[in-house]
Amino acid sequence: MSTLDHNIASEETPGTKHFAPFAVTPALEAEAAKRLAQFPDNQKRSAVLPLLHYIQHHHGFISAAAIDWVAGQLGIQPIKVLEVVTFYPGFRQSAPGKFHIRVCRTLSCAMGGSYELMEKLCELTGIDRSHADSHHHPISVSPCGGFSVEFAECLASCGTAPVCMVNDDFHEGVSPDKAQELLKKYSS
Repeated sequence: MSTLDHNIASEETPGTKHFAPFAVTPALEAEAAKRLAQFPDNQKRSAVLPLLHYIQHHHGFISAAAIDWVAGQLGIQPIKVLEVVTFYPGFRQSAPGKFHIRVCRTLSCAMGGSYELMEKLCELTGIDRSHADSHHHPISVSPCGGFSVEFAECLASCGTAPVCMVNDDFHEGVSPDKAQELLKKYSS
């Protein structure tokens, strides 16, 4: 396996079952055409971020197939798309859980207990973060695929620390003793 293939490969996670596999659909083609039309032909690569956001929103993460497809749409090499995916921490290369929890770890939240909150969330969901690192593999998924966690940098609510987001829902003042109550809201 080449270095590029290795870096593009999406690690299988228990969360994969909650997301449709990447497929080129009429909706995706329409979105790509709309985005590409916003830029001159010699600047099509400027559509890389909107296309990646659309794909991640609909498929949960950016797979190797998605990287190849975006590169083809933009007329660039897949490595150029991979550079964008790996540069921005908001893009994921493997499936998160059905409910993805981002816990703020900047100073106010850390002092308010965000690291303890992360430990409690992992304990309650059975998540093992021993293989997580802050850049290449920041997400850890529960064995059932229902939950995943990662640390986030400043979620912009320092006065209500610790804070976290579950998918797109923002939660303030989530002390470790409120972790069970938070998870209950998302149990399906």
